[in-house]
Amino acid sequence: MIKRFFILSSLCMVLGVSAQKSHTVVQGDNPYNIAKKYGITVDELLKLNPKHKDGKLAIGDVLTIKSDKAATPVATKTTAAEKVKTSAGVSLGKIVLQPKQTIYGITKQYRISETDLRKLNPELDSHMKIGDEITLPLESIKKYGGNQQTVAVTGIPAEKSTGNTDLSATEGETYVIQSKDNYYRITKQFGISQQDLFALNPGLEEKGLKPGDSIKIKRSNTDTVSEPANPKAKMDSGNEKSSSTSNVAVADDYVTYTVQQGDTVFSIVNRFGVSIDDLIALNPELSHGLKTGMVLKIKKQDPAYVKKNGDALSVVLMLPFGYSTNETQYRTMALDFLTGAKLAIERNAGGGQKLDIKVVDSGNESSFKNSLTQINPDNTDLIIGPFFKSNVIDVLDFTRNQKIPIVAPFANSPELYNYSNLIIVETNNQTYADKIVEEVKGVYSDQKIYIVADAKKENANYIKAGLEKAVKNPNIVIVNSPAEIQLDQNMMTGQSAPVIAVLANEDNSMGESFANRMIVLSKEVQGVKAFSMFYSPVFEKKVDELSQASLVYLMDRKINTDGSFEKEILAAYKTKYCKTPPKYAIIGFDVVNDMLTRENKKGEIFKQMNKVQTQLATKFEFVKSKANGAYVNTGYRVIRLVP
Repeated sequence: MIKRFFILSSLCMVLGVSAQKSHTVVQGDNPYNIAKKYGITVDELLKLNPKHKDGKLAIGDVLTIKSDKAATPVATKTTAAEKVKTSAGVSLGKIVLQPKQTIYGITKQYRISETDLRKLNPELDSHMKIGDEITLPLESIKKYGGNQQTVAVTGIPAEKSTGNTDLSATEGETYVIQSKDNYYRITKQFGISQQDLFALNPGLEEKGLKPGDSIKIKRSNTDTVSEPANPKAKMDSGNEKSSSTSNVAVADDYVTYTVQQGDTVFSIVNRFGVSIDDLIALNPELSHGLKTGMVLKIKKQDPAYVKKNGDALSVVLMLPFGYSTNETQYRTMALDFLTGAKLAIERNAGGGQKLDIKVVDSGNESSFKNSLTQINPDNTDLIIGPFFKSNVIDVLDFTRNQKIPIVAPFANSPELYNYSNLIIVETNNQTYADKIVEEVKGVYSDQKIYIVADAKKENANYIKAGLEKAVKNPNIVIVNSPAEIQLDQNMMTGQSAPVIAVLANEDNSMGESFANRMIVLSKEVQGVKAFSMFYSPVFEKKVDELSQASLVYLMDRKINTDGSFEKEILAAYKTKYCKTPPKYAIIGFDVVNDMLTRENKKGEIFKQMNKVQTQLATKFEFVKSKANGAYVNTGYRVIRLVP
C-alpha cells in the first residue's frame, strides 16, 4: 500500500491577538500600498504571507492581513490555472480527486514533483476532499491518467515542455530549469559566462534558479566545453554579487546607492541586509516605484566579514572527539558528523571550490578553551562548530574583532541571538509550537483539546497560551499521559464526541503511547484529530491507522528518497563508507554542504543567507533574529497523514 502522507515545508507564522482579515490582490496593488491601506508595515505583511516574501503578487492572490482597521477586501480571484498561465506557460487539465487518492499518490502517478504540483494548486492543503478538482499538466493526464475522471481542459499554449531533462536549448531559445540545475552546470554546458546569462535574463541574479521557470540561453559556437585547466578552480555558485562599489557612497549614518537597471526593491534589501520598512522610511519616494538612476539612502549595518587572505576558503571544523581529554561521550557523534562533512567537502572541492579545511578537537566543555589556540582568527573564513552553547560563546568572544562567520549546528538559545556573525542551524521548539497552534486553529470547531506534556511542561504551556489567543472559547487540558485523553460528550445527545490531541513531549515511548491512544479513539468515533510537535518512529510504522486520526506531525529532517540529489548523496556515502549514513552523518553533510554552497571566493557568506535551500534531509531557511542579530534557521517539514 502506498504510504499516505505528504510533506509541507514552511516557516512558522506567529499568531497575533488581533483578528485576521484577508485582502485579494487587484491591479495596481503592491506590498507597500497594501500595507499602508491596512496600517501595518511591509515586513509584517510579508511575514504573514511567507509564500509572497519575495514581494511578487499576482492579481487574485489572497493575502492574510492582521489589522485593527476595518477594510473591505476586493472580491476578485483567479483560478489556479490562470495563475500558472502567466508564469509557466504549459497546457493544463484537471482531474477529479477520487477516494484514497493523496498528494503523494498523485505525484507518483502523474510523474510530477510536489513542488510543481503546489505551483499549479496554491490552495492544495485546503482542497484535499473527494470530488475536488486538481490542476495538472495536460500531457501527464493524457499519458498517465488511465480511467481517472477528468473535467474540462484549460487550454494554454506551451512555450516549452517542462519534461526536458537535458540541456539542449539552441541559440535564441529558452531553457526550462530542472531541479538539479545550478548556474555552474548551465553556464558550463552552454559555454557562456555567468555575466552573459544574467544579461540575457534581467533579474535572474536576485531571483535565482527555480525549477520549471524558463530562461533565455545563447549557446556558444562550440558544441562542448572543456574542463577548467586548474582542477582547483572555484565552482561558480551563481549567487555572487557584483564586487563593484562605484554605485555606493558613504555618509555618516547611511550609505547612498544609485539604482541600476535590473535592480528590484528586494534585490537591494537583500544586498544591503536592511528591511523594506527601513528602506522606505529613508526613501518615501519608493511608494511610487523604483526607477533606474534613483539615489537611495541605505541604513548602515554592522560590517560583515570579508575574506582577507588567499584564494582558498579557510574552514575550521570544531568537533568534540575528546581525544586530548580521553573522554568518549560525544566521540561517535563527532566522528559520524565528520564523515558527512567530508563528503560535502569533497563534493564542493570536486566542483572547483578552493578549500583549506582544518579539523580541531574541541574536547569537552571544561577543556574547550585550549582548542582555541589551534585557530588563527586572522586567516580563518568560516568556523563550523562547536556543538555546545557555552563553547559557541567562547568562540564568538575569541573572534569578536574579526567577525568570522560561526555556524552552531545544535546550540539554539536567546542568549546567542545578539551575535551578528552567528548562524544557528537548529530550529527551536517555539517555532514548532507556533506551527502546531496554527494547525490546530485550522481545524478547530469547539472540540475539547488535550495537550500531552513532558516533565517541564514548557512546550505544553506555550501551546496552551497560543491556542487561548487563537481560537474562540477553548477548553484546553494539559495531561501527563496519553491515557488521560478521553472522548468528549455531546451535551444534547449524550453520545461521544471527537477531541483534538496534541503531543508536546519528545520522548519516543510517549510518542508510541500517544499513537496507540489516538488509534483507539479514532476507532470509537470519527473526527478525532491528532497533532505532534515531534517525530516518533511509530508514526511511520502505523501510517494507515494514524491516518484515521489525521495525524499531523513536524520534523526537522526527512530524506526524500525519490529525489535525484538525495539518491546521489546516499549512494556516494554508501560507496565511501559501506553503510547508510547515520543521523549525525546526515547532519554533518547538510550543515557543511549548505554553508559551502552559500560561500563565494570572497567569503561573503552573509550575502547569501536569504536563499532557502534543502540539502539531504534538512531545510535551511534563515531569518534575522533581530536587527544586527544572529541568523536563525526556521525551516522544518510538516507531515500530514490523510485518510
